[in-house]
This record gives sequence, C-alpha cells and structure tokens, in this order.
Amino acid sequence: MKNEVRDVLTALRDGSITVDEALLRLKTEPFRELGYAKVDFHRRIRQGAAEVIYGAGKTPEEILGIAEALRGDGDGRVLITRLSPEAAAVVSARLPLDYNARGRVGLIGEPPEPDGIGDIVIATGGTSDIPVAEEAAYTAAALGNRVTRLYDVGVAGLHRLLAHTREIMSASVIIAIAGMEGALASVIGGLADCPVIAVPTSVGYGASFGGLSALLSMLNSCASGVSVVNIDNGFGAGYLASMINHMEVKE
Repeated sequence: MKNEVRDVLTALRDGSITVDEALLRLKTEPFRELGYAKVDFHRRIRQGAAEVIYGAGKTPEEILGIAEALRGDGDGRVLITRLSPEAAAVVSARLPLDYNARGRVGLIGEPPEPDGIGDIVIATGGTSDIPVAEEAAYTAAALGNRVTRLYDVGVAGLHRLLAHTREIMSASVIIAIAGMEGALASVIGGLADCPVIAVPTSVGYGASFGGLSALLSMLNSCASGVSVVNIDNGFGAGYLASMINHMEVKE
C-alpha cells in the first residue's frame, strides 16, 4: 500500500489526476465494526501490509467474516495464521484459500511476486522445528519475499550447515529456528553479515521448559546482529524479516 499511496501522490503531483480523485482513492473507512472484531482497513497504509488474521481462539465463522471484510475493502490478499484444518475448510468453501497445514497458515488470493532487496534464508536446527519454520516461510513469501529453506542443519551435525555457506553469506536476512539449547542462532550469527532473527521453539525434553531454555540462550548470544522473537513465533520472524528485506532509504 505504501507504493500505491506513493503512486497516487505522484499522479497528483504530475497533474494526471485531480485533488478530488486522489482524495477518493485514499478516503476509505478506517475500520469496520463487526460486533466481535474491529477490522483495521488502514493498516496497509500505516505499516505497508494489511491486517493479518490470528486464527487461534476465533471461530471459523469469525475468521471468515473478518476475511470477507478485508476482501470487501479491496485487500486482494489476506494472510491467516494459526489456522486449524477445520477452520481452513470453512474458509476455503467461500474464498480462494491456499492452506499450509504444517505451518497452520493460509493465504486468500494469489501470492505476490517477490520484490524484496534479497533472499530470506530460513534455517532450522531439526526437523521438529519445521512447523514454526513453515509459518515463517509462508508469511515471508506472502509478503513478497524470495525464501530459501535450510532445514535440519543444527549444531549436532555442524557440517550440514557449513554445506550451505553460500546461501548464508548471500542472504539479506536469516531466520534461525531451534529448540533444545537454541545454539543455531549464535553459530549462524557468527557466519553471516546480515541481520539474524532467532526463533526459539518449544521442542526439547523437560529441562528445555517449553522453549524457555532456547529463548534464554538466544537472548544471551555472543554473536552480534542477532535479535530474538517469542517462542514458536514463526509469523513474527517472517514479518520482521520482510520489513528488513523491504527497507528503503528515507529522505
């Protein structure tokens, strides 16, 4: 939407549209009251991406209602996270939903062409981390990014990660996802020259405390340039990576 607003303002400056026409294109209802939700129509203008529906805790009918409101306001793409298979079935019966069951995430509408400045690399310590990684990867792709997946490259077999040095060195942003002791983020942070977003997962035995051990390890990383999101928050990592990958010089 930032590009769309810029196009309108550029057209106004060039005289190809009138002030009234520009106002009409930009003037939309800021939100819609659905009773159970207030759907934010201006989020794309403020933040560059439309409101994302968090599916957990919502009924399938509520998810569908919010999605239809967003679509009715002109959002051709609607991203839904933590979407259960049952809710996905209800939504897909009415709207063109592409559903990633492993990541529990879906996109209504066609995915955009990648327009980020580079590639987002998503690496996991183990196969058990893939559900969180798929949420991150799907989110990043739905926001217009090229995504490279490096799965099961944890520190227990470091040679597996080092076999992908080229991808790591050429990435624009890296998302490092791991449970257990969460050491993968520090290793990648010591190799890469780009921002690294660490995602602790709730994978591990009892002393991992549902991902708290990995979270604390990642927060205490000795590698520079590593930031951390919440436990199992693949969406947050994918969204942040997309913002970094679409940074523009602000005059």
